[in-house]
Amino acid sequence: MTAPLDAVIVGAGFAGMYMLHRLRGKGFTARVIEAGQGVGGTWYWNRYPGARCDVESVQYSYQFSPELEQEWEWTERYATQPEILKYANHVADRYDLRRDIQFGTRVTKAQFVEADNGWLVETDKGERIAARFLITAMGCLSSPNTPKIPGLAEFAGPTYHTGNWPHEGVDFTGKTVGVIGTGSSAIQSIPIIARQARHLTVFQRTANYTVPAHNRPLDPAYVREVKAGYREMRRRAKTMPAGIDLRINNVPAVEASEEERRRQYQERWDYGGLGFMASFNDLLLNDEANRTAADFVREKVRGIVKDPKTAEILTPTNIIGCKRLCVDSGYWETFNRPNVTLVDIRDEPIERITPTGARAKGQDYTFDCLVLATGFDAMTGALLKVDIRGRDGVSLRDAWSEGPKTYLGLTVAGFPNFFTITGPGSPSVLTNMLPSIEQHVDWIADCLEALREKGVAVIEPEPEAQEAWAVHNGSVANITLRSTCSSWYVGANIPGKPRVFMPYIGGLPAYIERCEAVVAKGYEGFTFV
Repeated sequence: MTAPLDAVIVGAGFAGMYMLHRLRGKGFTARVIEAGQGVGGTWYWNRYPGARCDVESVQYSYQFSPELEQEWEWTERYATQPEILKYANHVADRYDLRRDIQFGTRVTKAQFVEADNGWLVETDKGERIAARFLITAMGCLSSPNTPKIPGLAEFAGPTYHTGNWPHEGVDFTGKTVGVIGTGSSAIQSIPIIARQARHLTVFQRTANYTVPAHNRPLDPAYVREVKAGYREMRRRAKTMPAGIDLRINNVPAVEASEEERRRQYQERWDYGGLGFMASFNDLLLNDEANRTAADFVREKVRGIVKDPKTAEILTPTNIIGCKRLCVDSGYWETFNRPNVTLVDIRDEPIERITPTGARAKGQDYTFDCLVLATGFDAMTGALLKVDIRGRDGVSLRDAWSEGPKTYLGLTVAGFPNFFTITGPGSPSVLTNMLPSIEQHVDWIADCLEALREKGVAVIEPEPEAQEAWAVHNGSVANITLRSTCSSWYVGANIPGKPRVFMPYIGGLPAYIERCEAVVAKGYEGFTFV
């Protein structure tokens, strides 16, 4: 076993890289353990066709370094996976991070050792690493969900999961392809697969809302304008609930005229992107308001998709924004192609996968390749894959048997010196992930520095503080329409997973204010040794 470290960081995505950078800057020793062979996290693994960010590239980037902001050049409004991965590698090289990252290694177990006031971390390489602090930077959407469909292992052709795509890429030219799922990764990949494949069969359980990206190369003049005002853009973004600088119309839809509503929706539709849900301020608070936005999008589906039966299957029926809104490039238009078949499995799930395809609704469908666009075990999946044990050997899985509970989405009662970057109970997936990551990392780094200055060996949240935060998290979620549907926000895509609204929905500004208040009150809600 090596000499004890100050911290072991699990994951070398944007969170793990920045955590390493901040701890180094404060004089702490740290090592990052990463399962992949490179940095980038979700952008290292998710290489499916069409993968790109749904936050505009100039905002989906680090803000801790003005120099980094100025030197990096984004090429498109919405950056592709290869460009984001290139950016991650640039950051790793610029700050010489790789020398403290151990690639190709998975953490299998982590045990808090009370006698040492620290953690013992074990890896799949047989290593045992001692560290004072354990910090997970494993990502909210990093544990691919493989559905338990009968016969899946019997399929004779290649099977791909969008969350773990072959790094060499896949060429579907001349192939027949089956895609299961119509979530975000499917909505991005289906148009591209359809252009390559001889025939594409899409199996849809739930129709999803999606708005056009209207992606385009970035205008150099616009880039110069952004770089000249980056600091002000970042300041504005921190005042926005999602941490994204966008124009919010602080007018209720229920008080606007039909003409004004249509004008707003059309304007946002023409601009493209997630700002559509900022058309009015009550879209996620009022059923009637939400229906006006949903009806607008439903009209678009019926106007784009030529076959009325196919259009009806593709038309979402649930609340818009209840599930994560998707951003697409020609998704609905793809179903006008003669080589694309849509199979509705909402009422009758796929019976089984056969060696040559799938059987659904009493009919056999054949294809050469199978793509599982079936999402992730979100928020908790990656954490619970590791055997993490706190005081008295209690496992995190047992502690979260009724759903995840944290204090601020950062710490867990009974698990001392343990921090989760963008864990359940934090804004995370409801925000621009980069600012949320930086806020968490800065809070953790400052906390560790404060502990060192005070000579404190152990920090742990009080169970009462954790319970109060869980109650607050639930009560805030219940105010909005987002808590009313079966989404991965509540774990509904994973059979047997407790139904808890996992991210904090109160908005980034309110969350930051609470975190700062906890520190100002001497780390209120924590106990120390």
